[in-house]
Amino acid sequence: MGKTFALTVSAMVAFAANSLLCRAALGERAIDAASFTTVRLVSGALTLWLIVRFTRRNTARGSGDWVAAAMLFLYAVAFSFAYLSLTAGTGALILFGLVQLTMFVVGLRGGERFAPLSWAGFATAVAGVAYLVSPGVAAPSPVGAALMALAGVAWGVYSLRGRGVPDPLSATAGNFIRTVPLALLVSALMIGEVRGSWRGVALATASGAVTSAIGYVIWYAALRGLNATRAATVQLSVPAIAALGGVLLLSEPVTARLLLSSLAILGGIALVFTQRSGDITPGRAAAPLRSRTDPS
Repeated sequence: MGKTFALTVSAMVAFAANSLLCRAALGERAIDAASFTTVRLVSGALTLWLIVRFTRRNTARGSGDWVAAAMLFLYAVAFSFAYLSLTAGTGALILFGLVQLTMFVVGLRGGERFAPLSWAGFATAVAGVAYLVSPGVAAPSPVGAALMALAGVAWGVYSLRGRGVPDPLSATAGNFIRTVPLALLVSALMIGEVRGSWRGVALATASGAVTSAIGYVIWYAALRGLNATRAATVQLSVPAIAALGGVLLLSEPVTARLLLSSLAILGGIALVFTQRSGDITPGRAAAPLRSRTDPS
């Protein structure tokens, strides 16, 4: 149990660190959003390919699929551009909230049944998201919030597509590899906005190779000791870790709006997962988070 706990904590910190690395790079204008996305996906693909190559008999080439890869790419690019205007904690909260709410809605449409308290939790979480993005002095950027919401939906769909995949690590590697040409295309289209520094490239590489690729490897190891509900609930810690890291490392402010919406969103989702009778496990897909929550 101690090993599972250590692996779980390490994975959650890695997923939260994705938000911190992205926000640090873009907030400092050390790199542009398109280049950050490309470097992150390329370094993640290379790292996962090497891990699969030396730990599996098969390679990642035939794993994954293009639809899942498209969702992974949509998550990654929307995530990066959203962090041009969002703080680390706010971005992680919107991302995490939309990932879980997407899974809830898909489960409902698929015939899954929920207890009354689950509906109360769902309503509370939706109210928290609405309050977080509602107009006001402390409201996040509408464009940034919309992009991060899109990233959350994409990540939720991506994770759901990976349910039941026999080798999620190989599938993740294959999907990352498939995102590379899409990322290069976006960078080519944004060629006029390209800027970068060694620090920006280093932060993007760390996000791809360490907190994404290696983070997923750690998370899959942790999943062996977690049931579906625990795996889902433990991810409630990711936005909190990201917000704390943003305050301590990036000097980001903590607002009353963020605190209240965090309580509503995370508390509501926790209520859903403690009451639900189904078995959707975020992150089994090829994440973390990504969680798969990179989720933050």
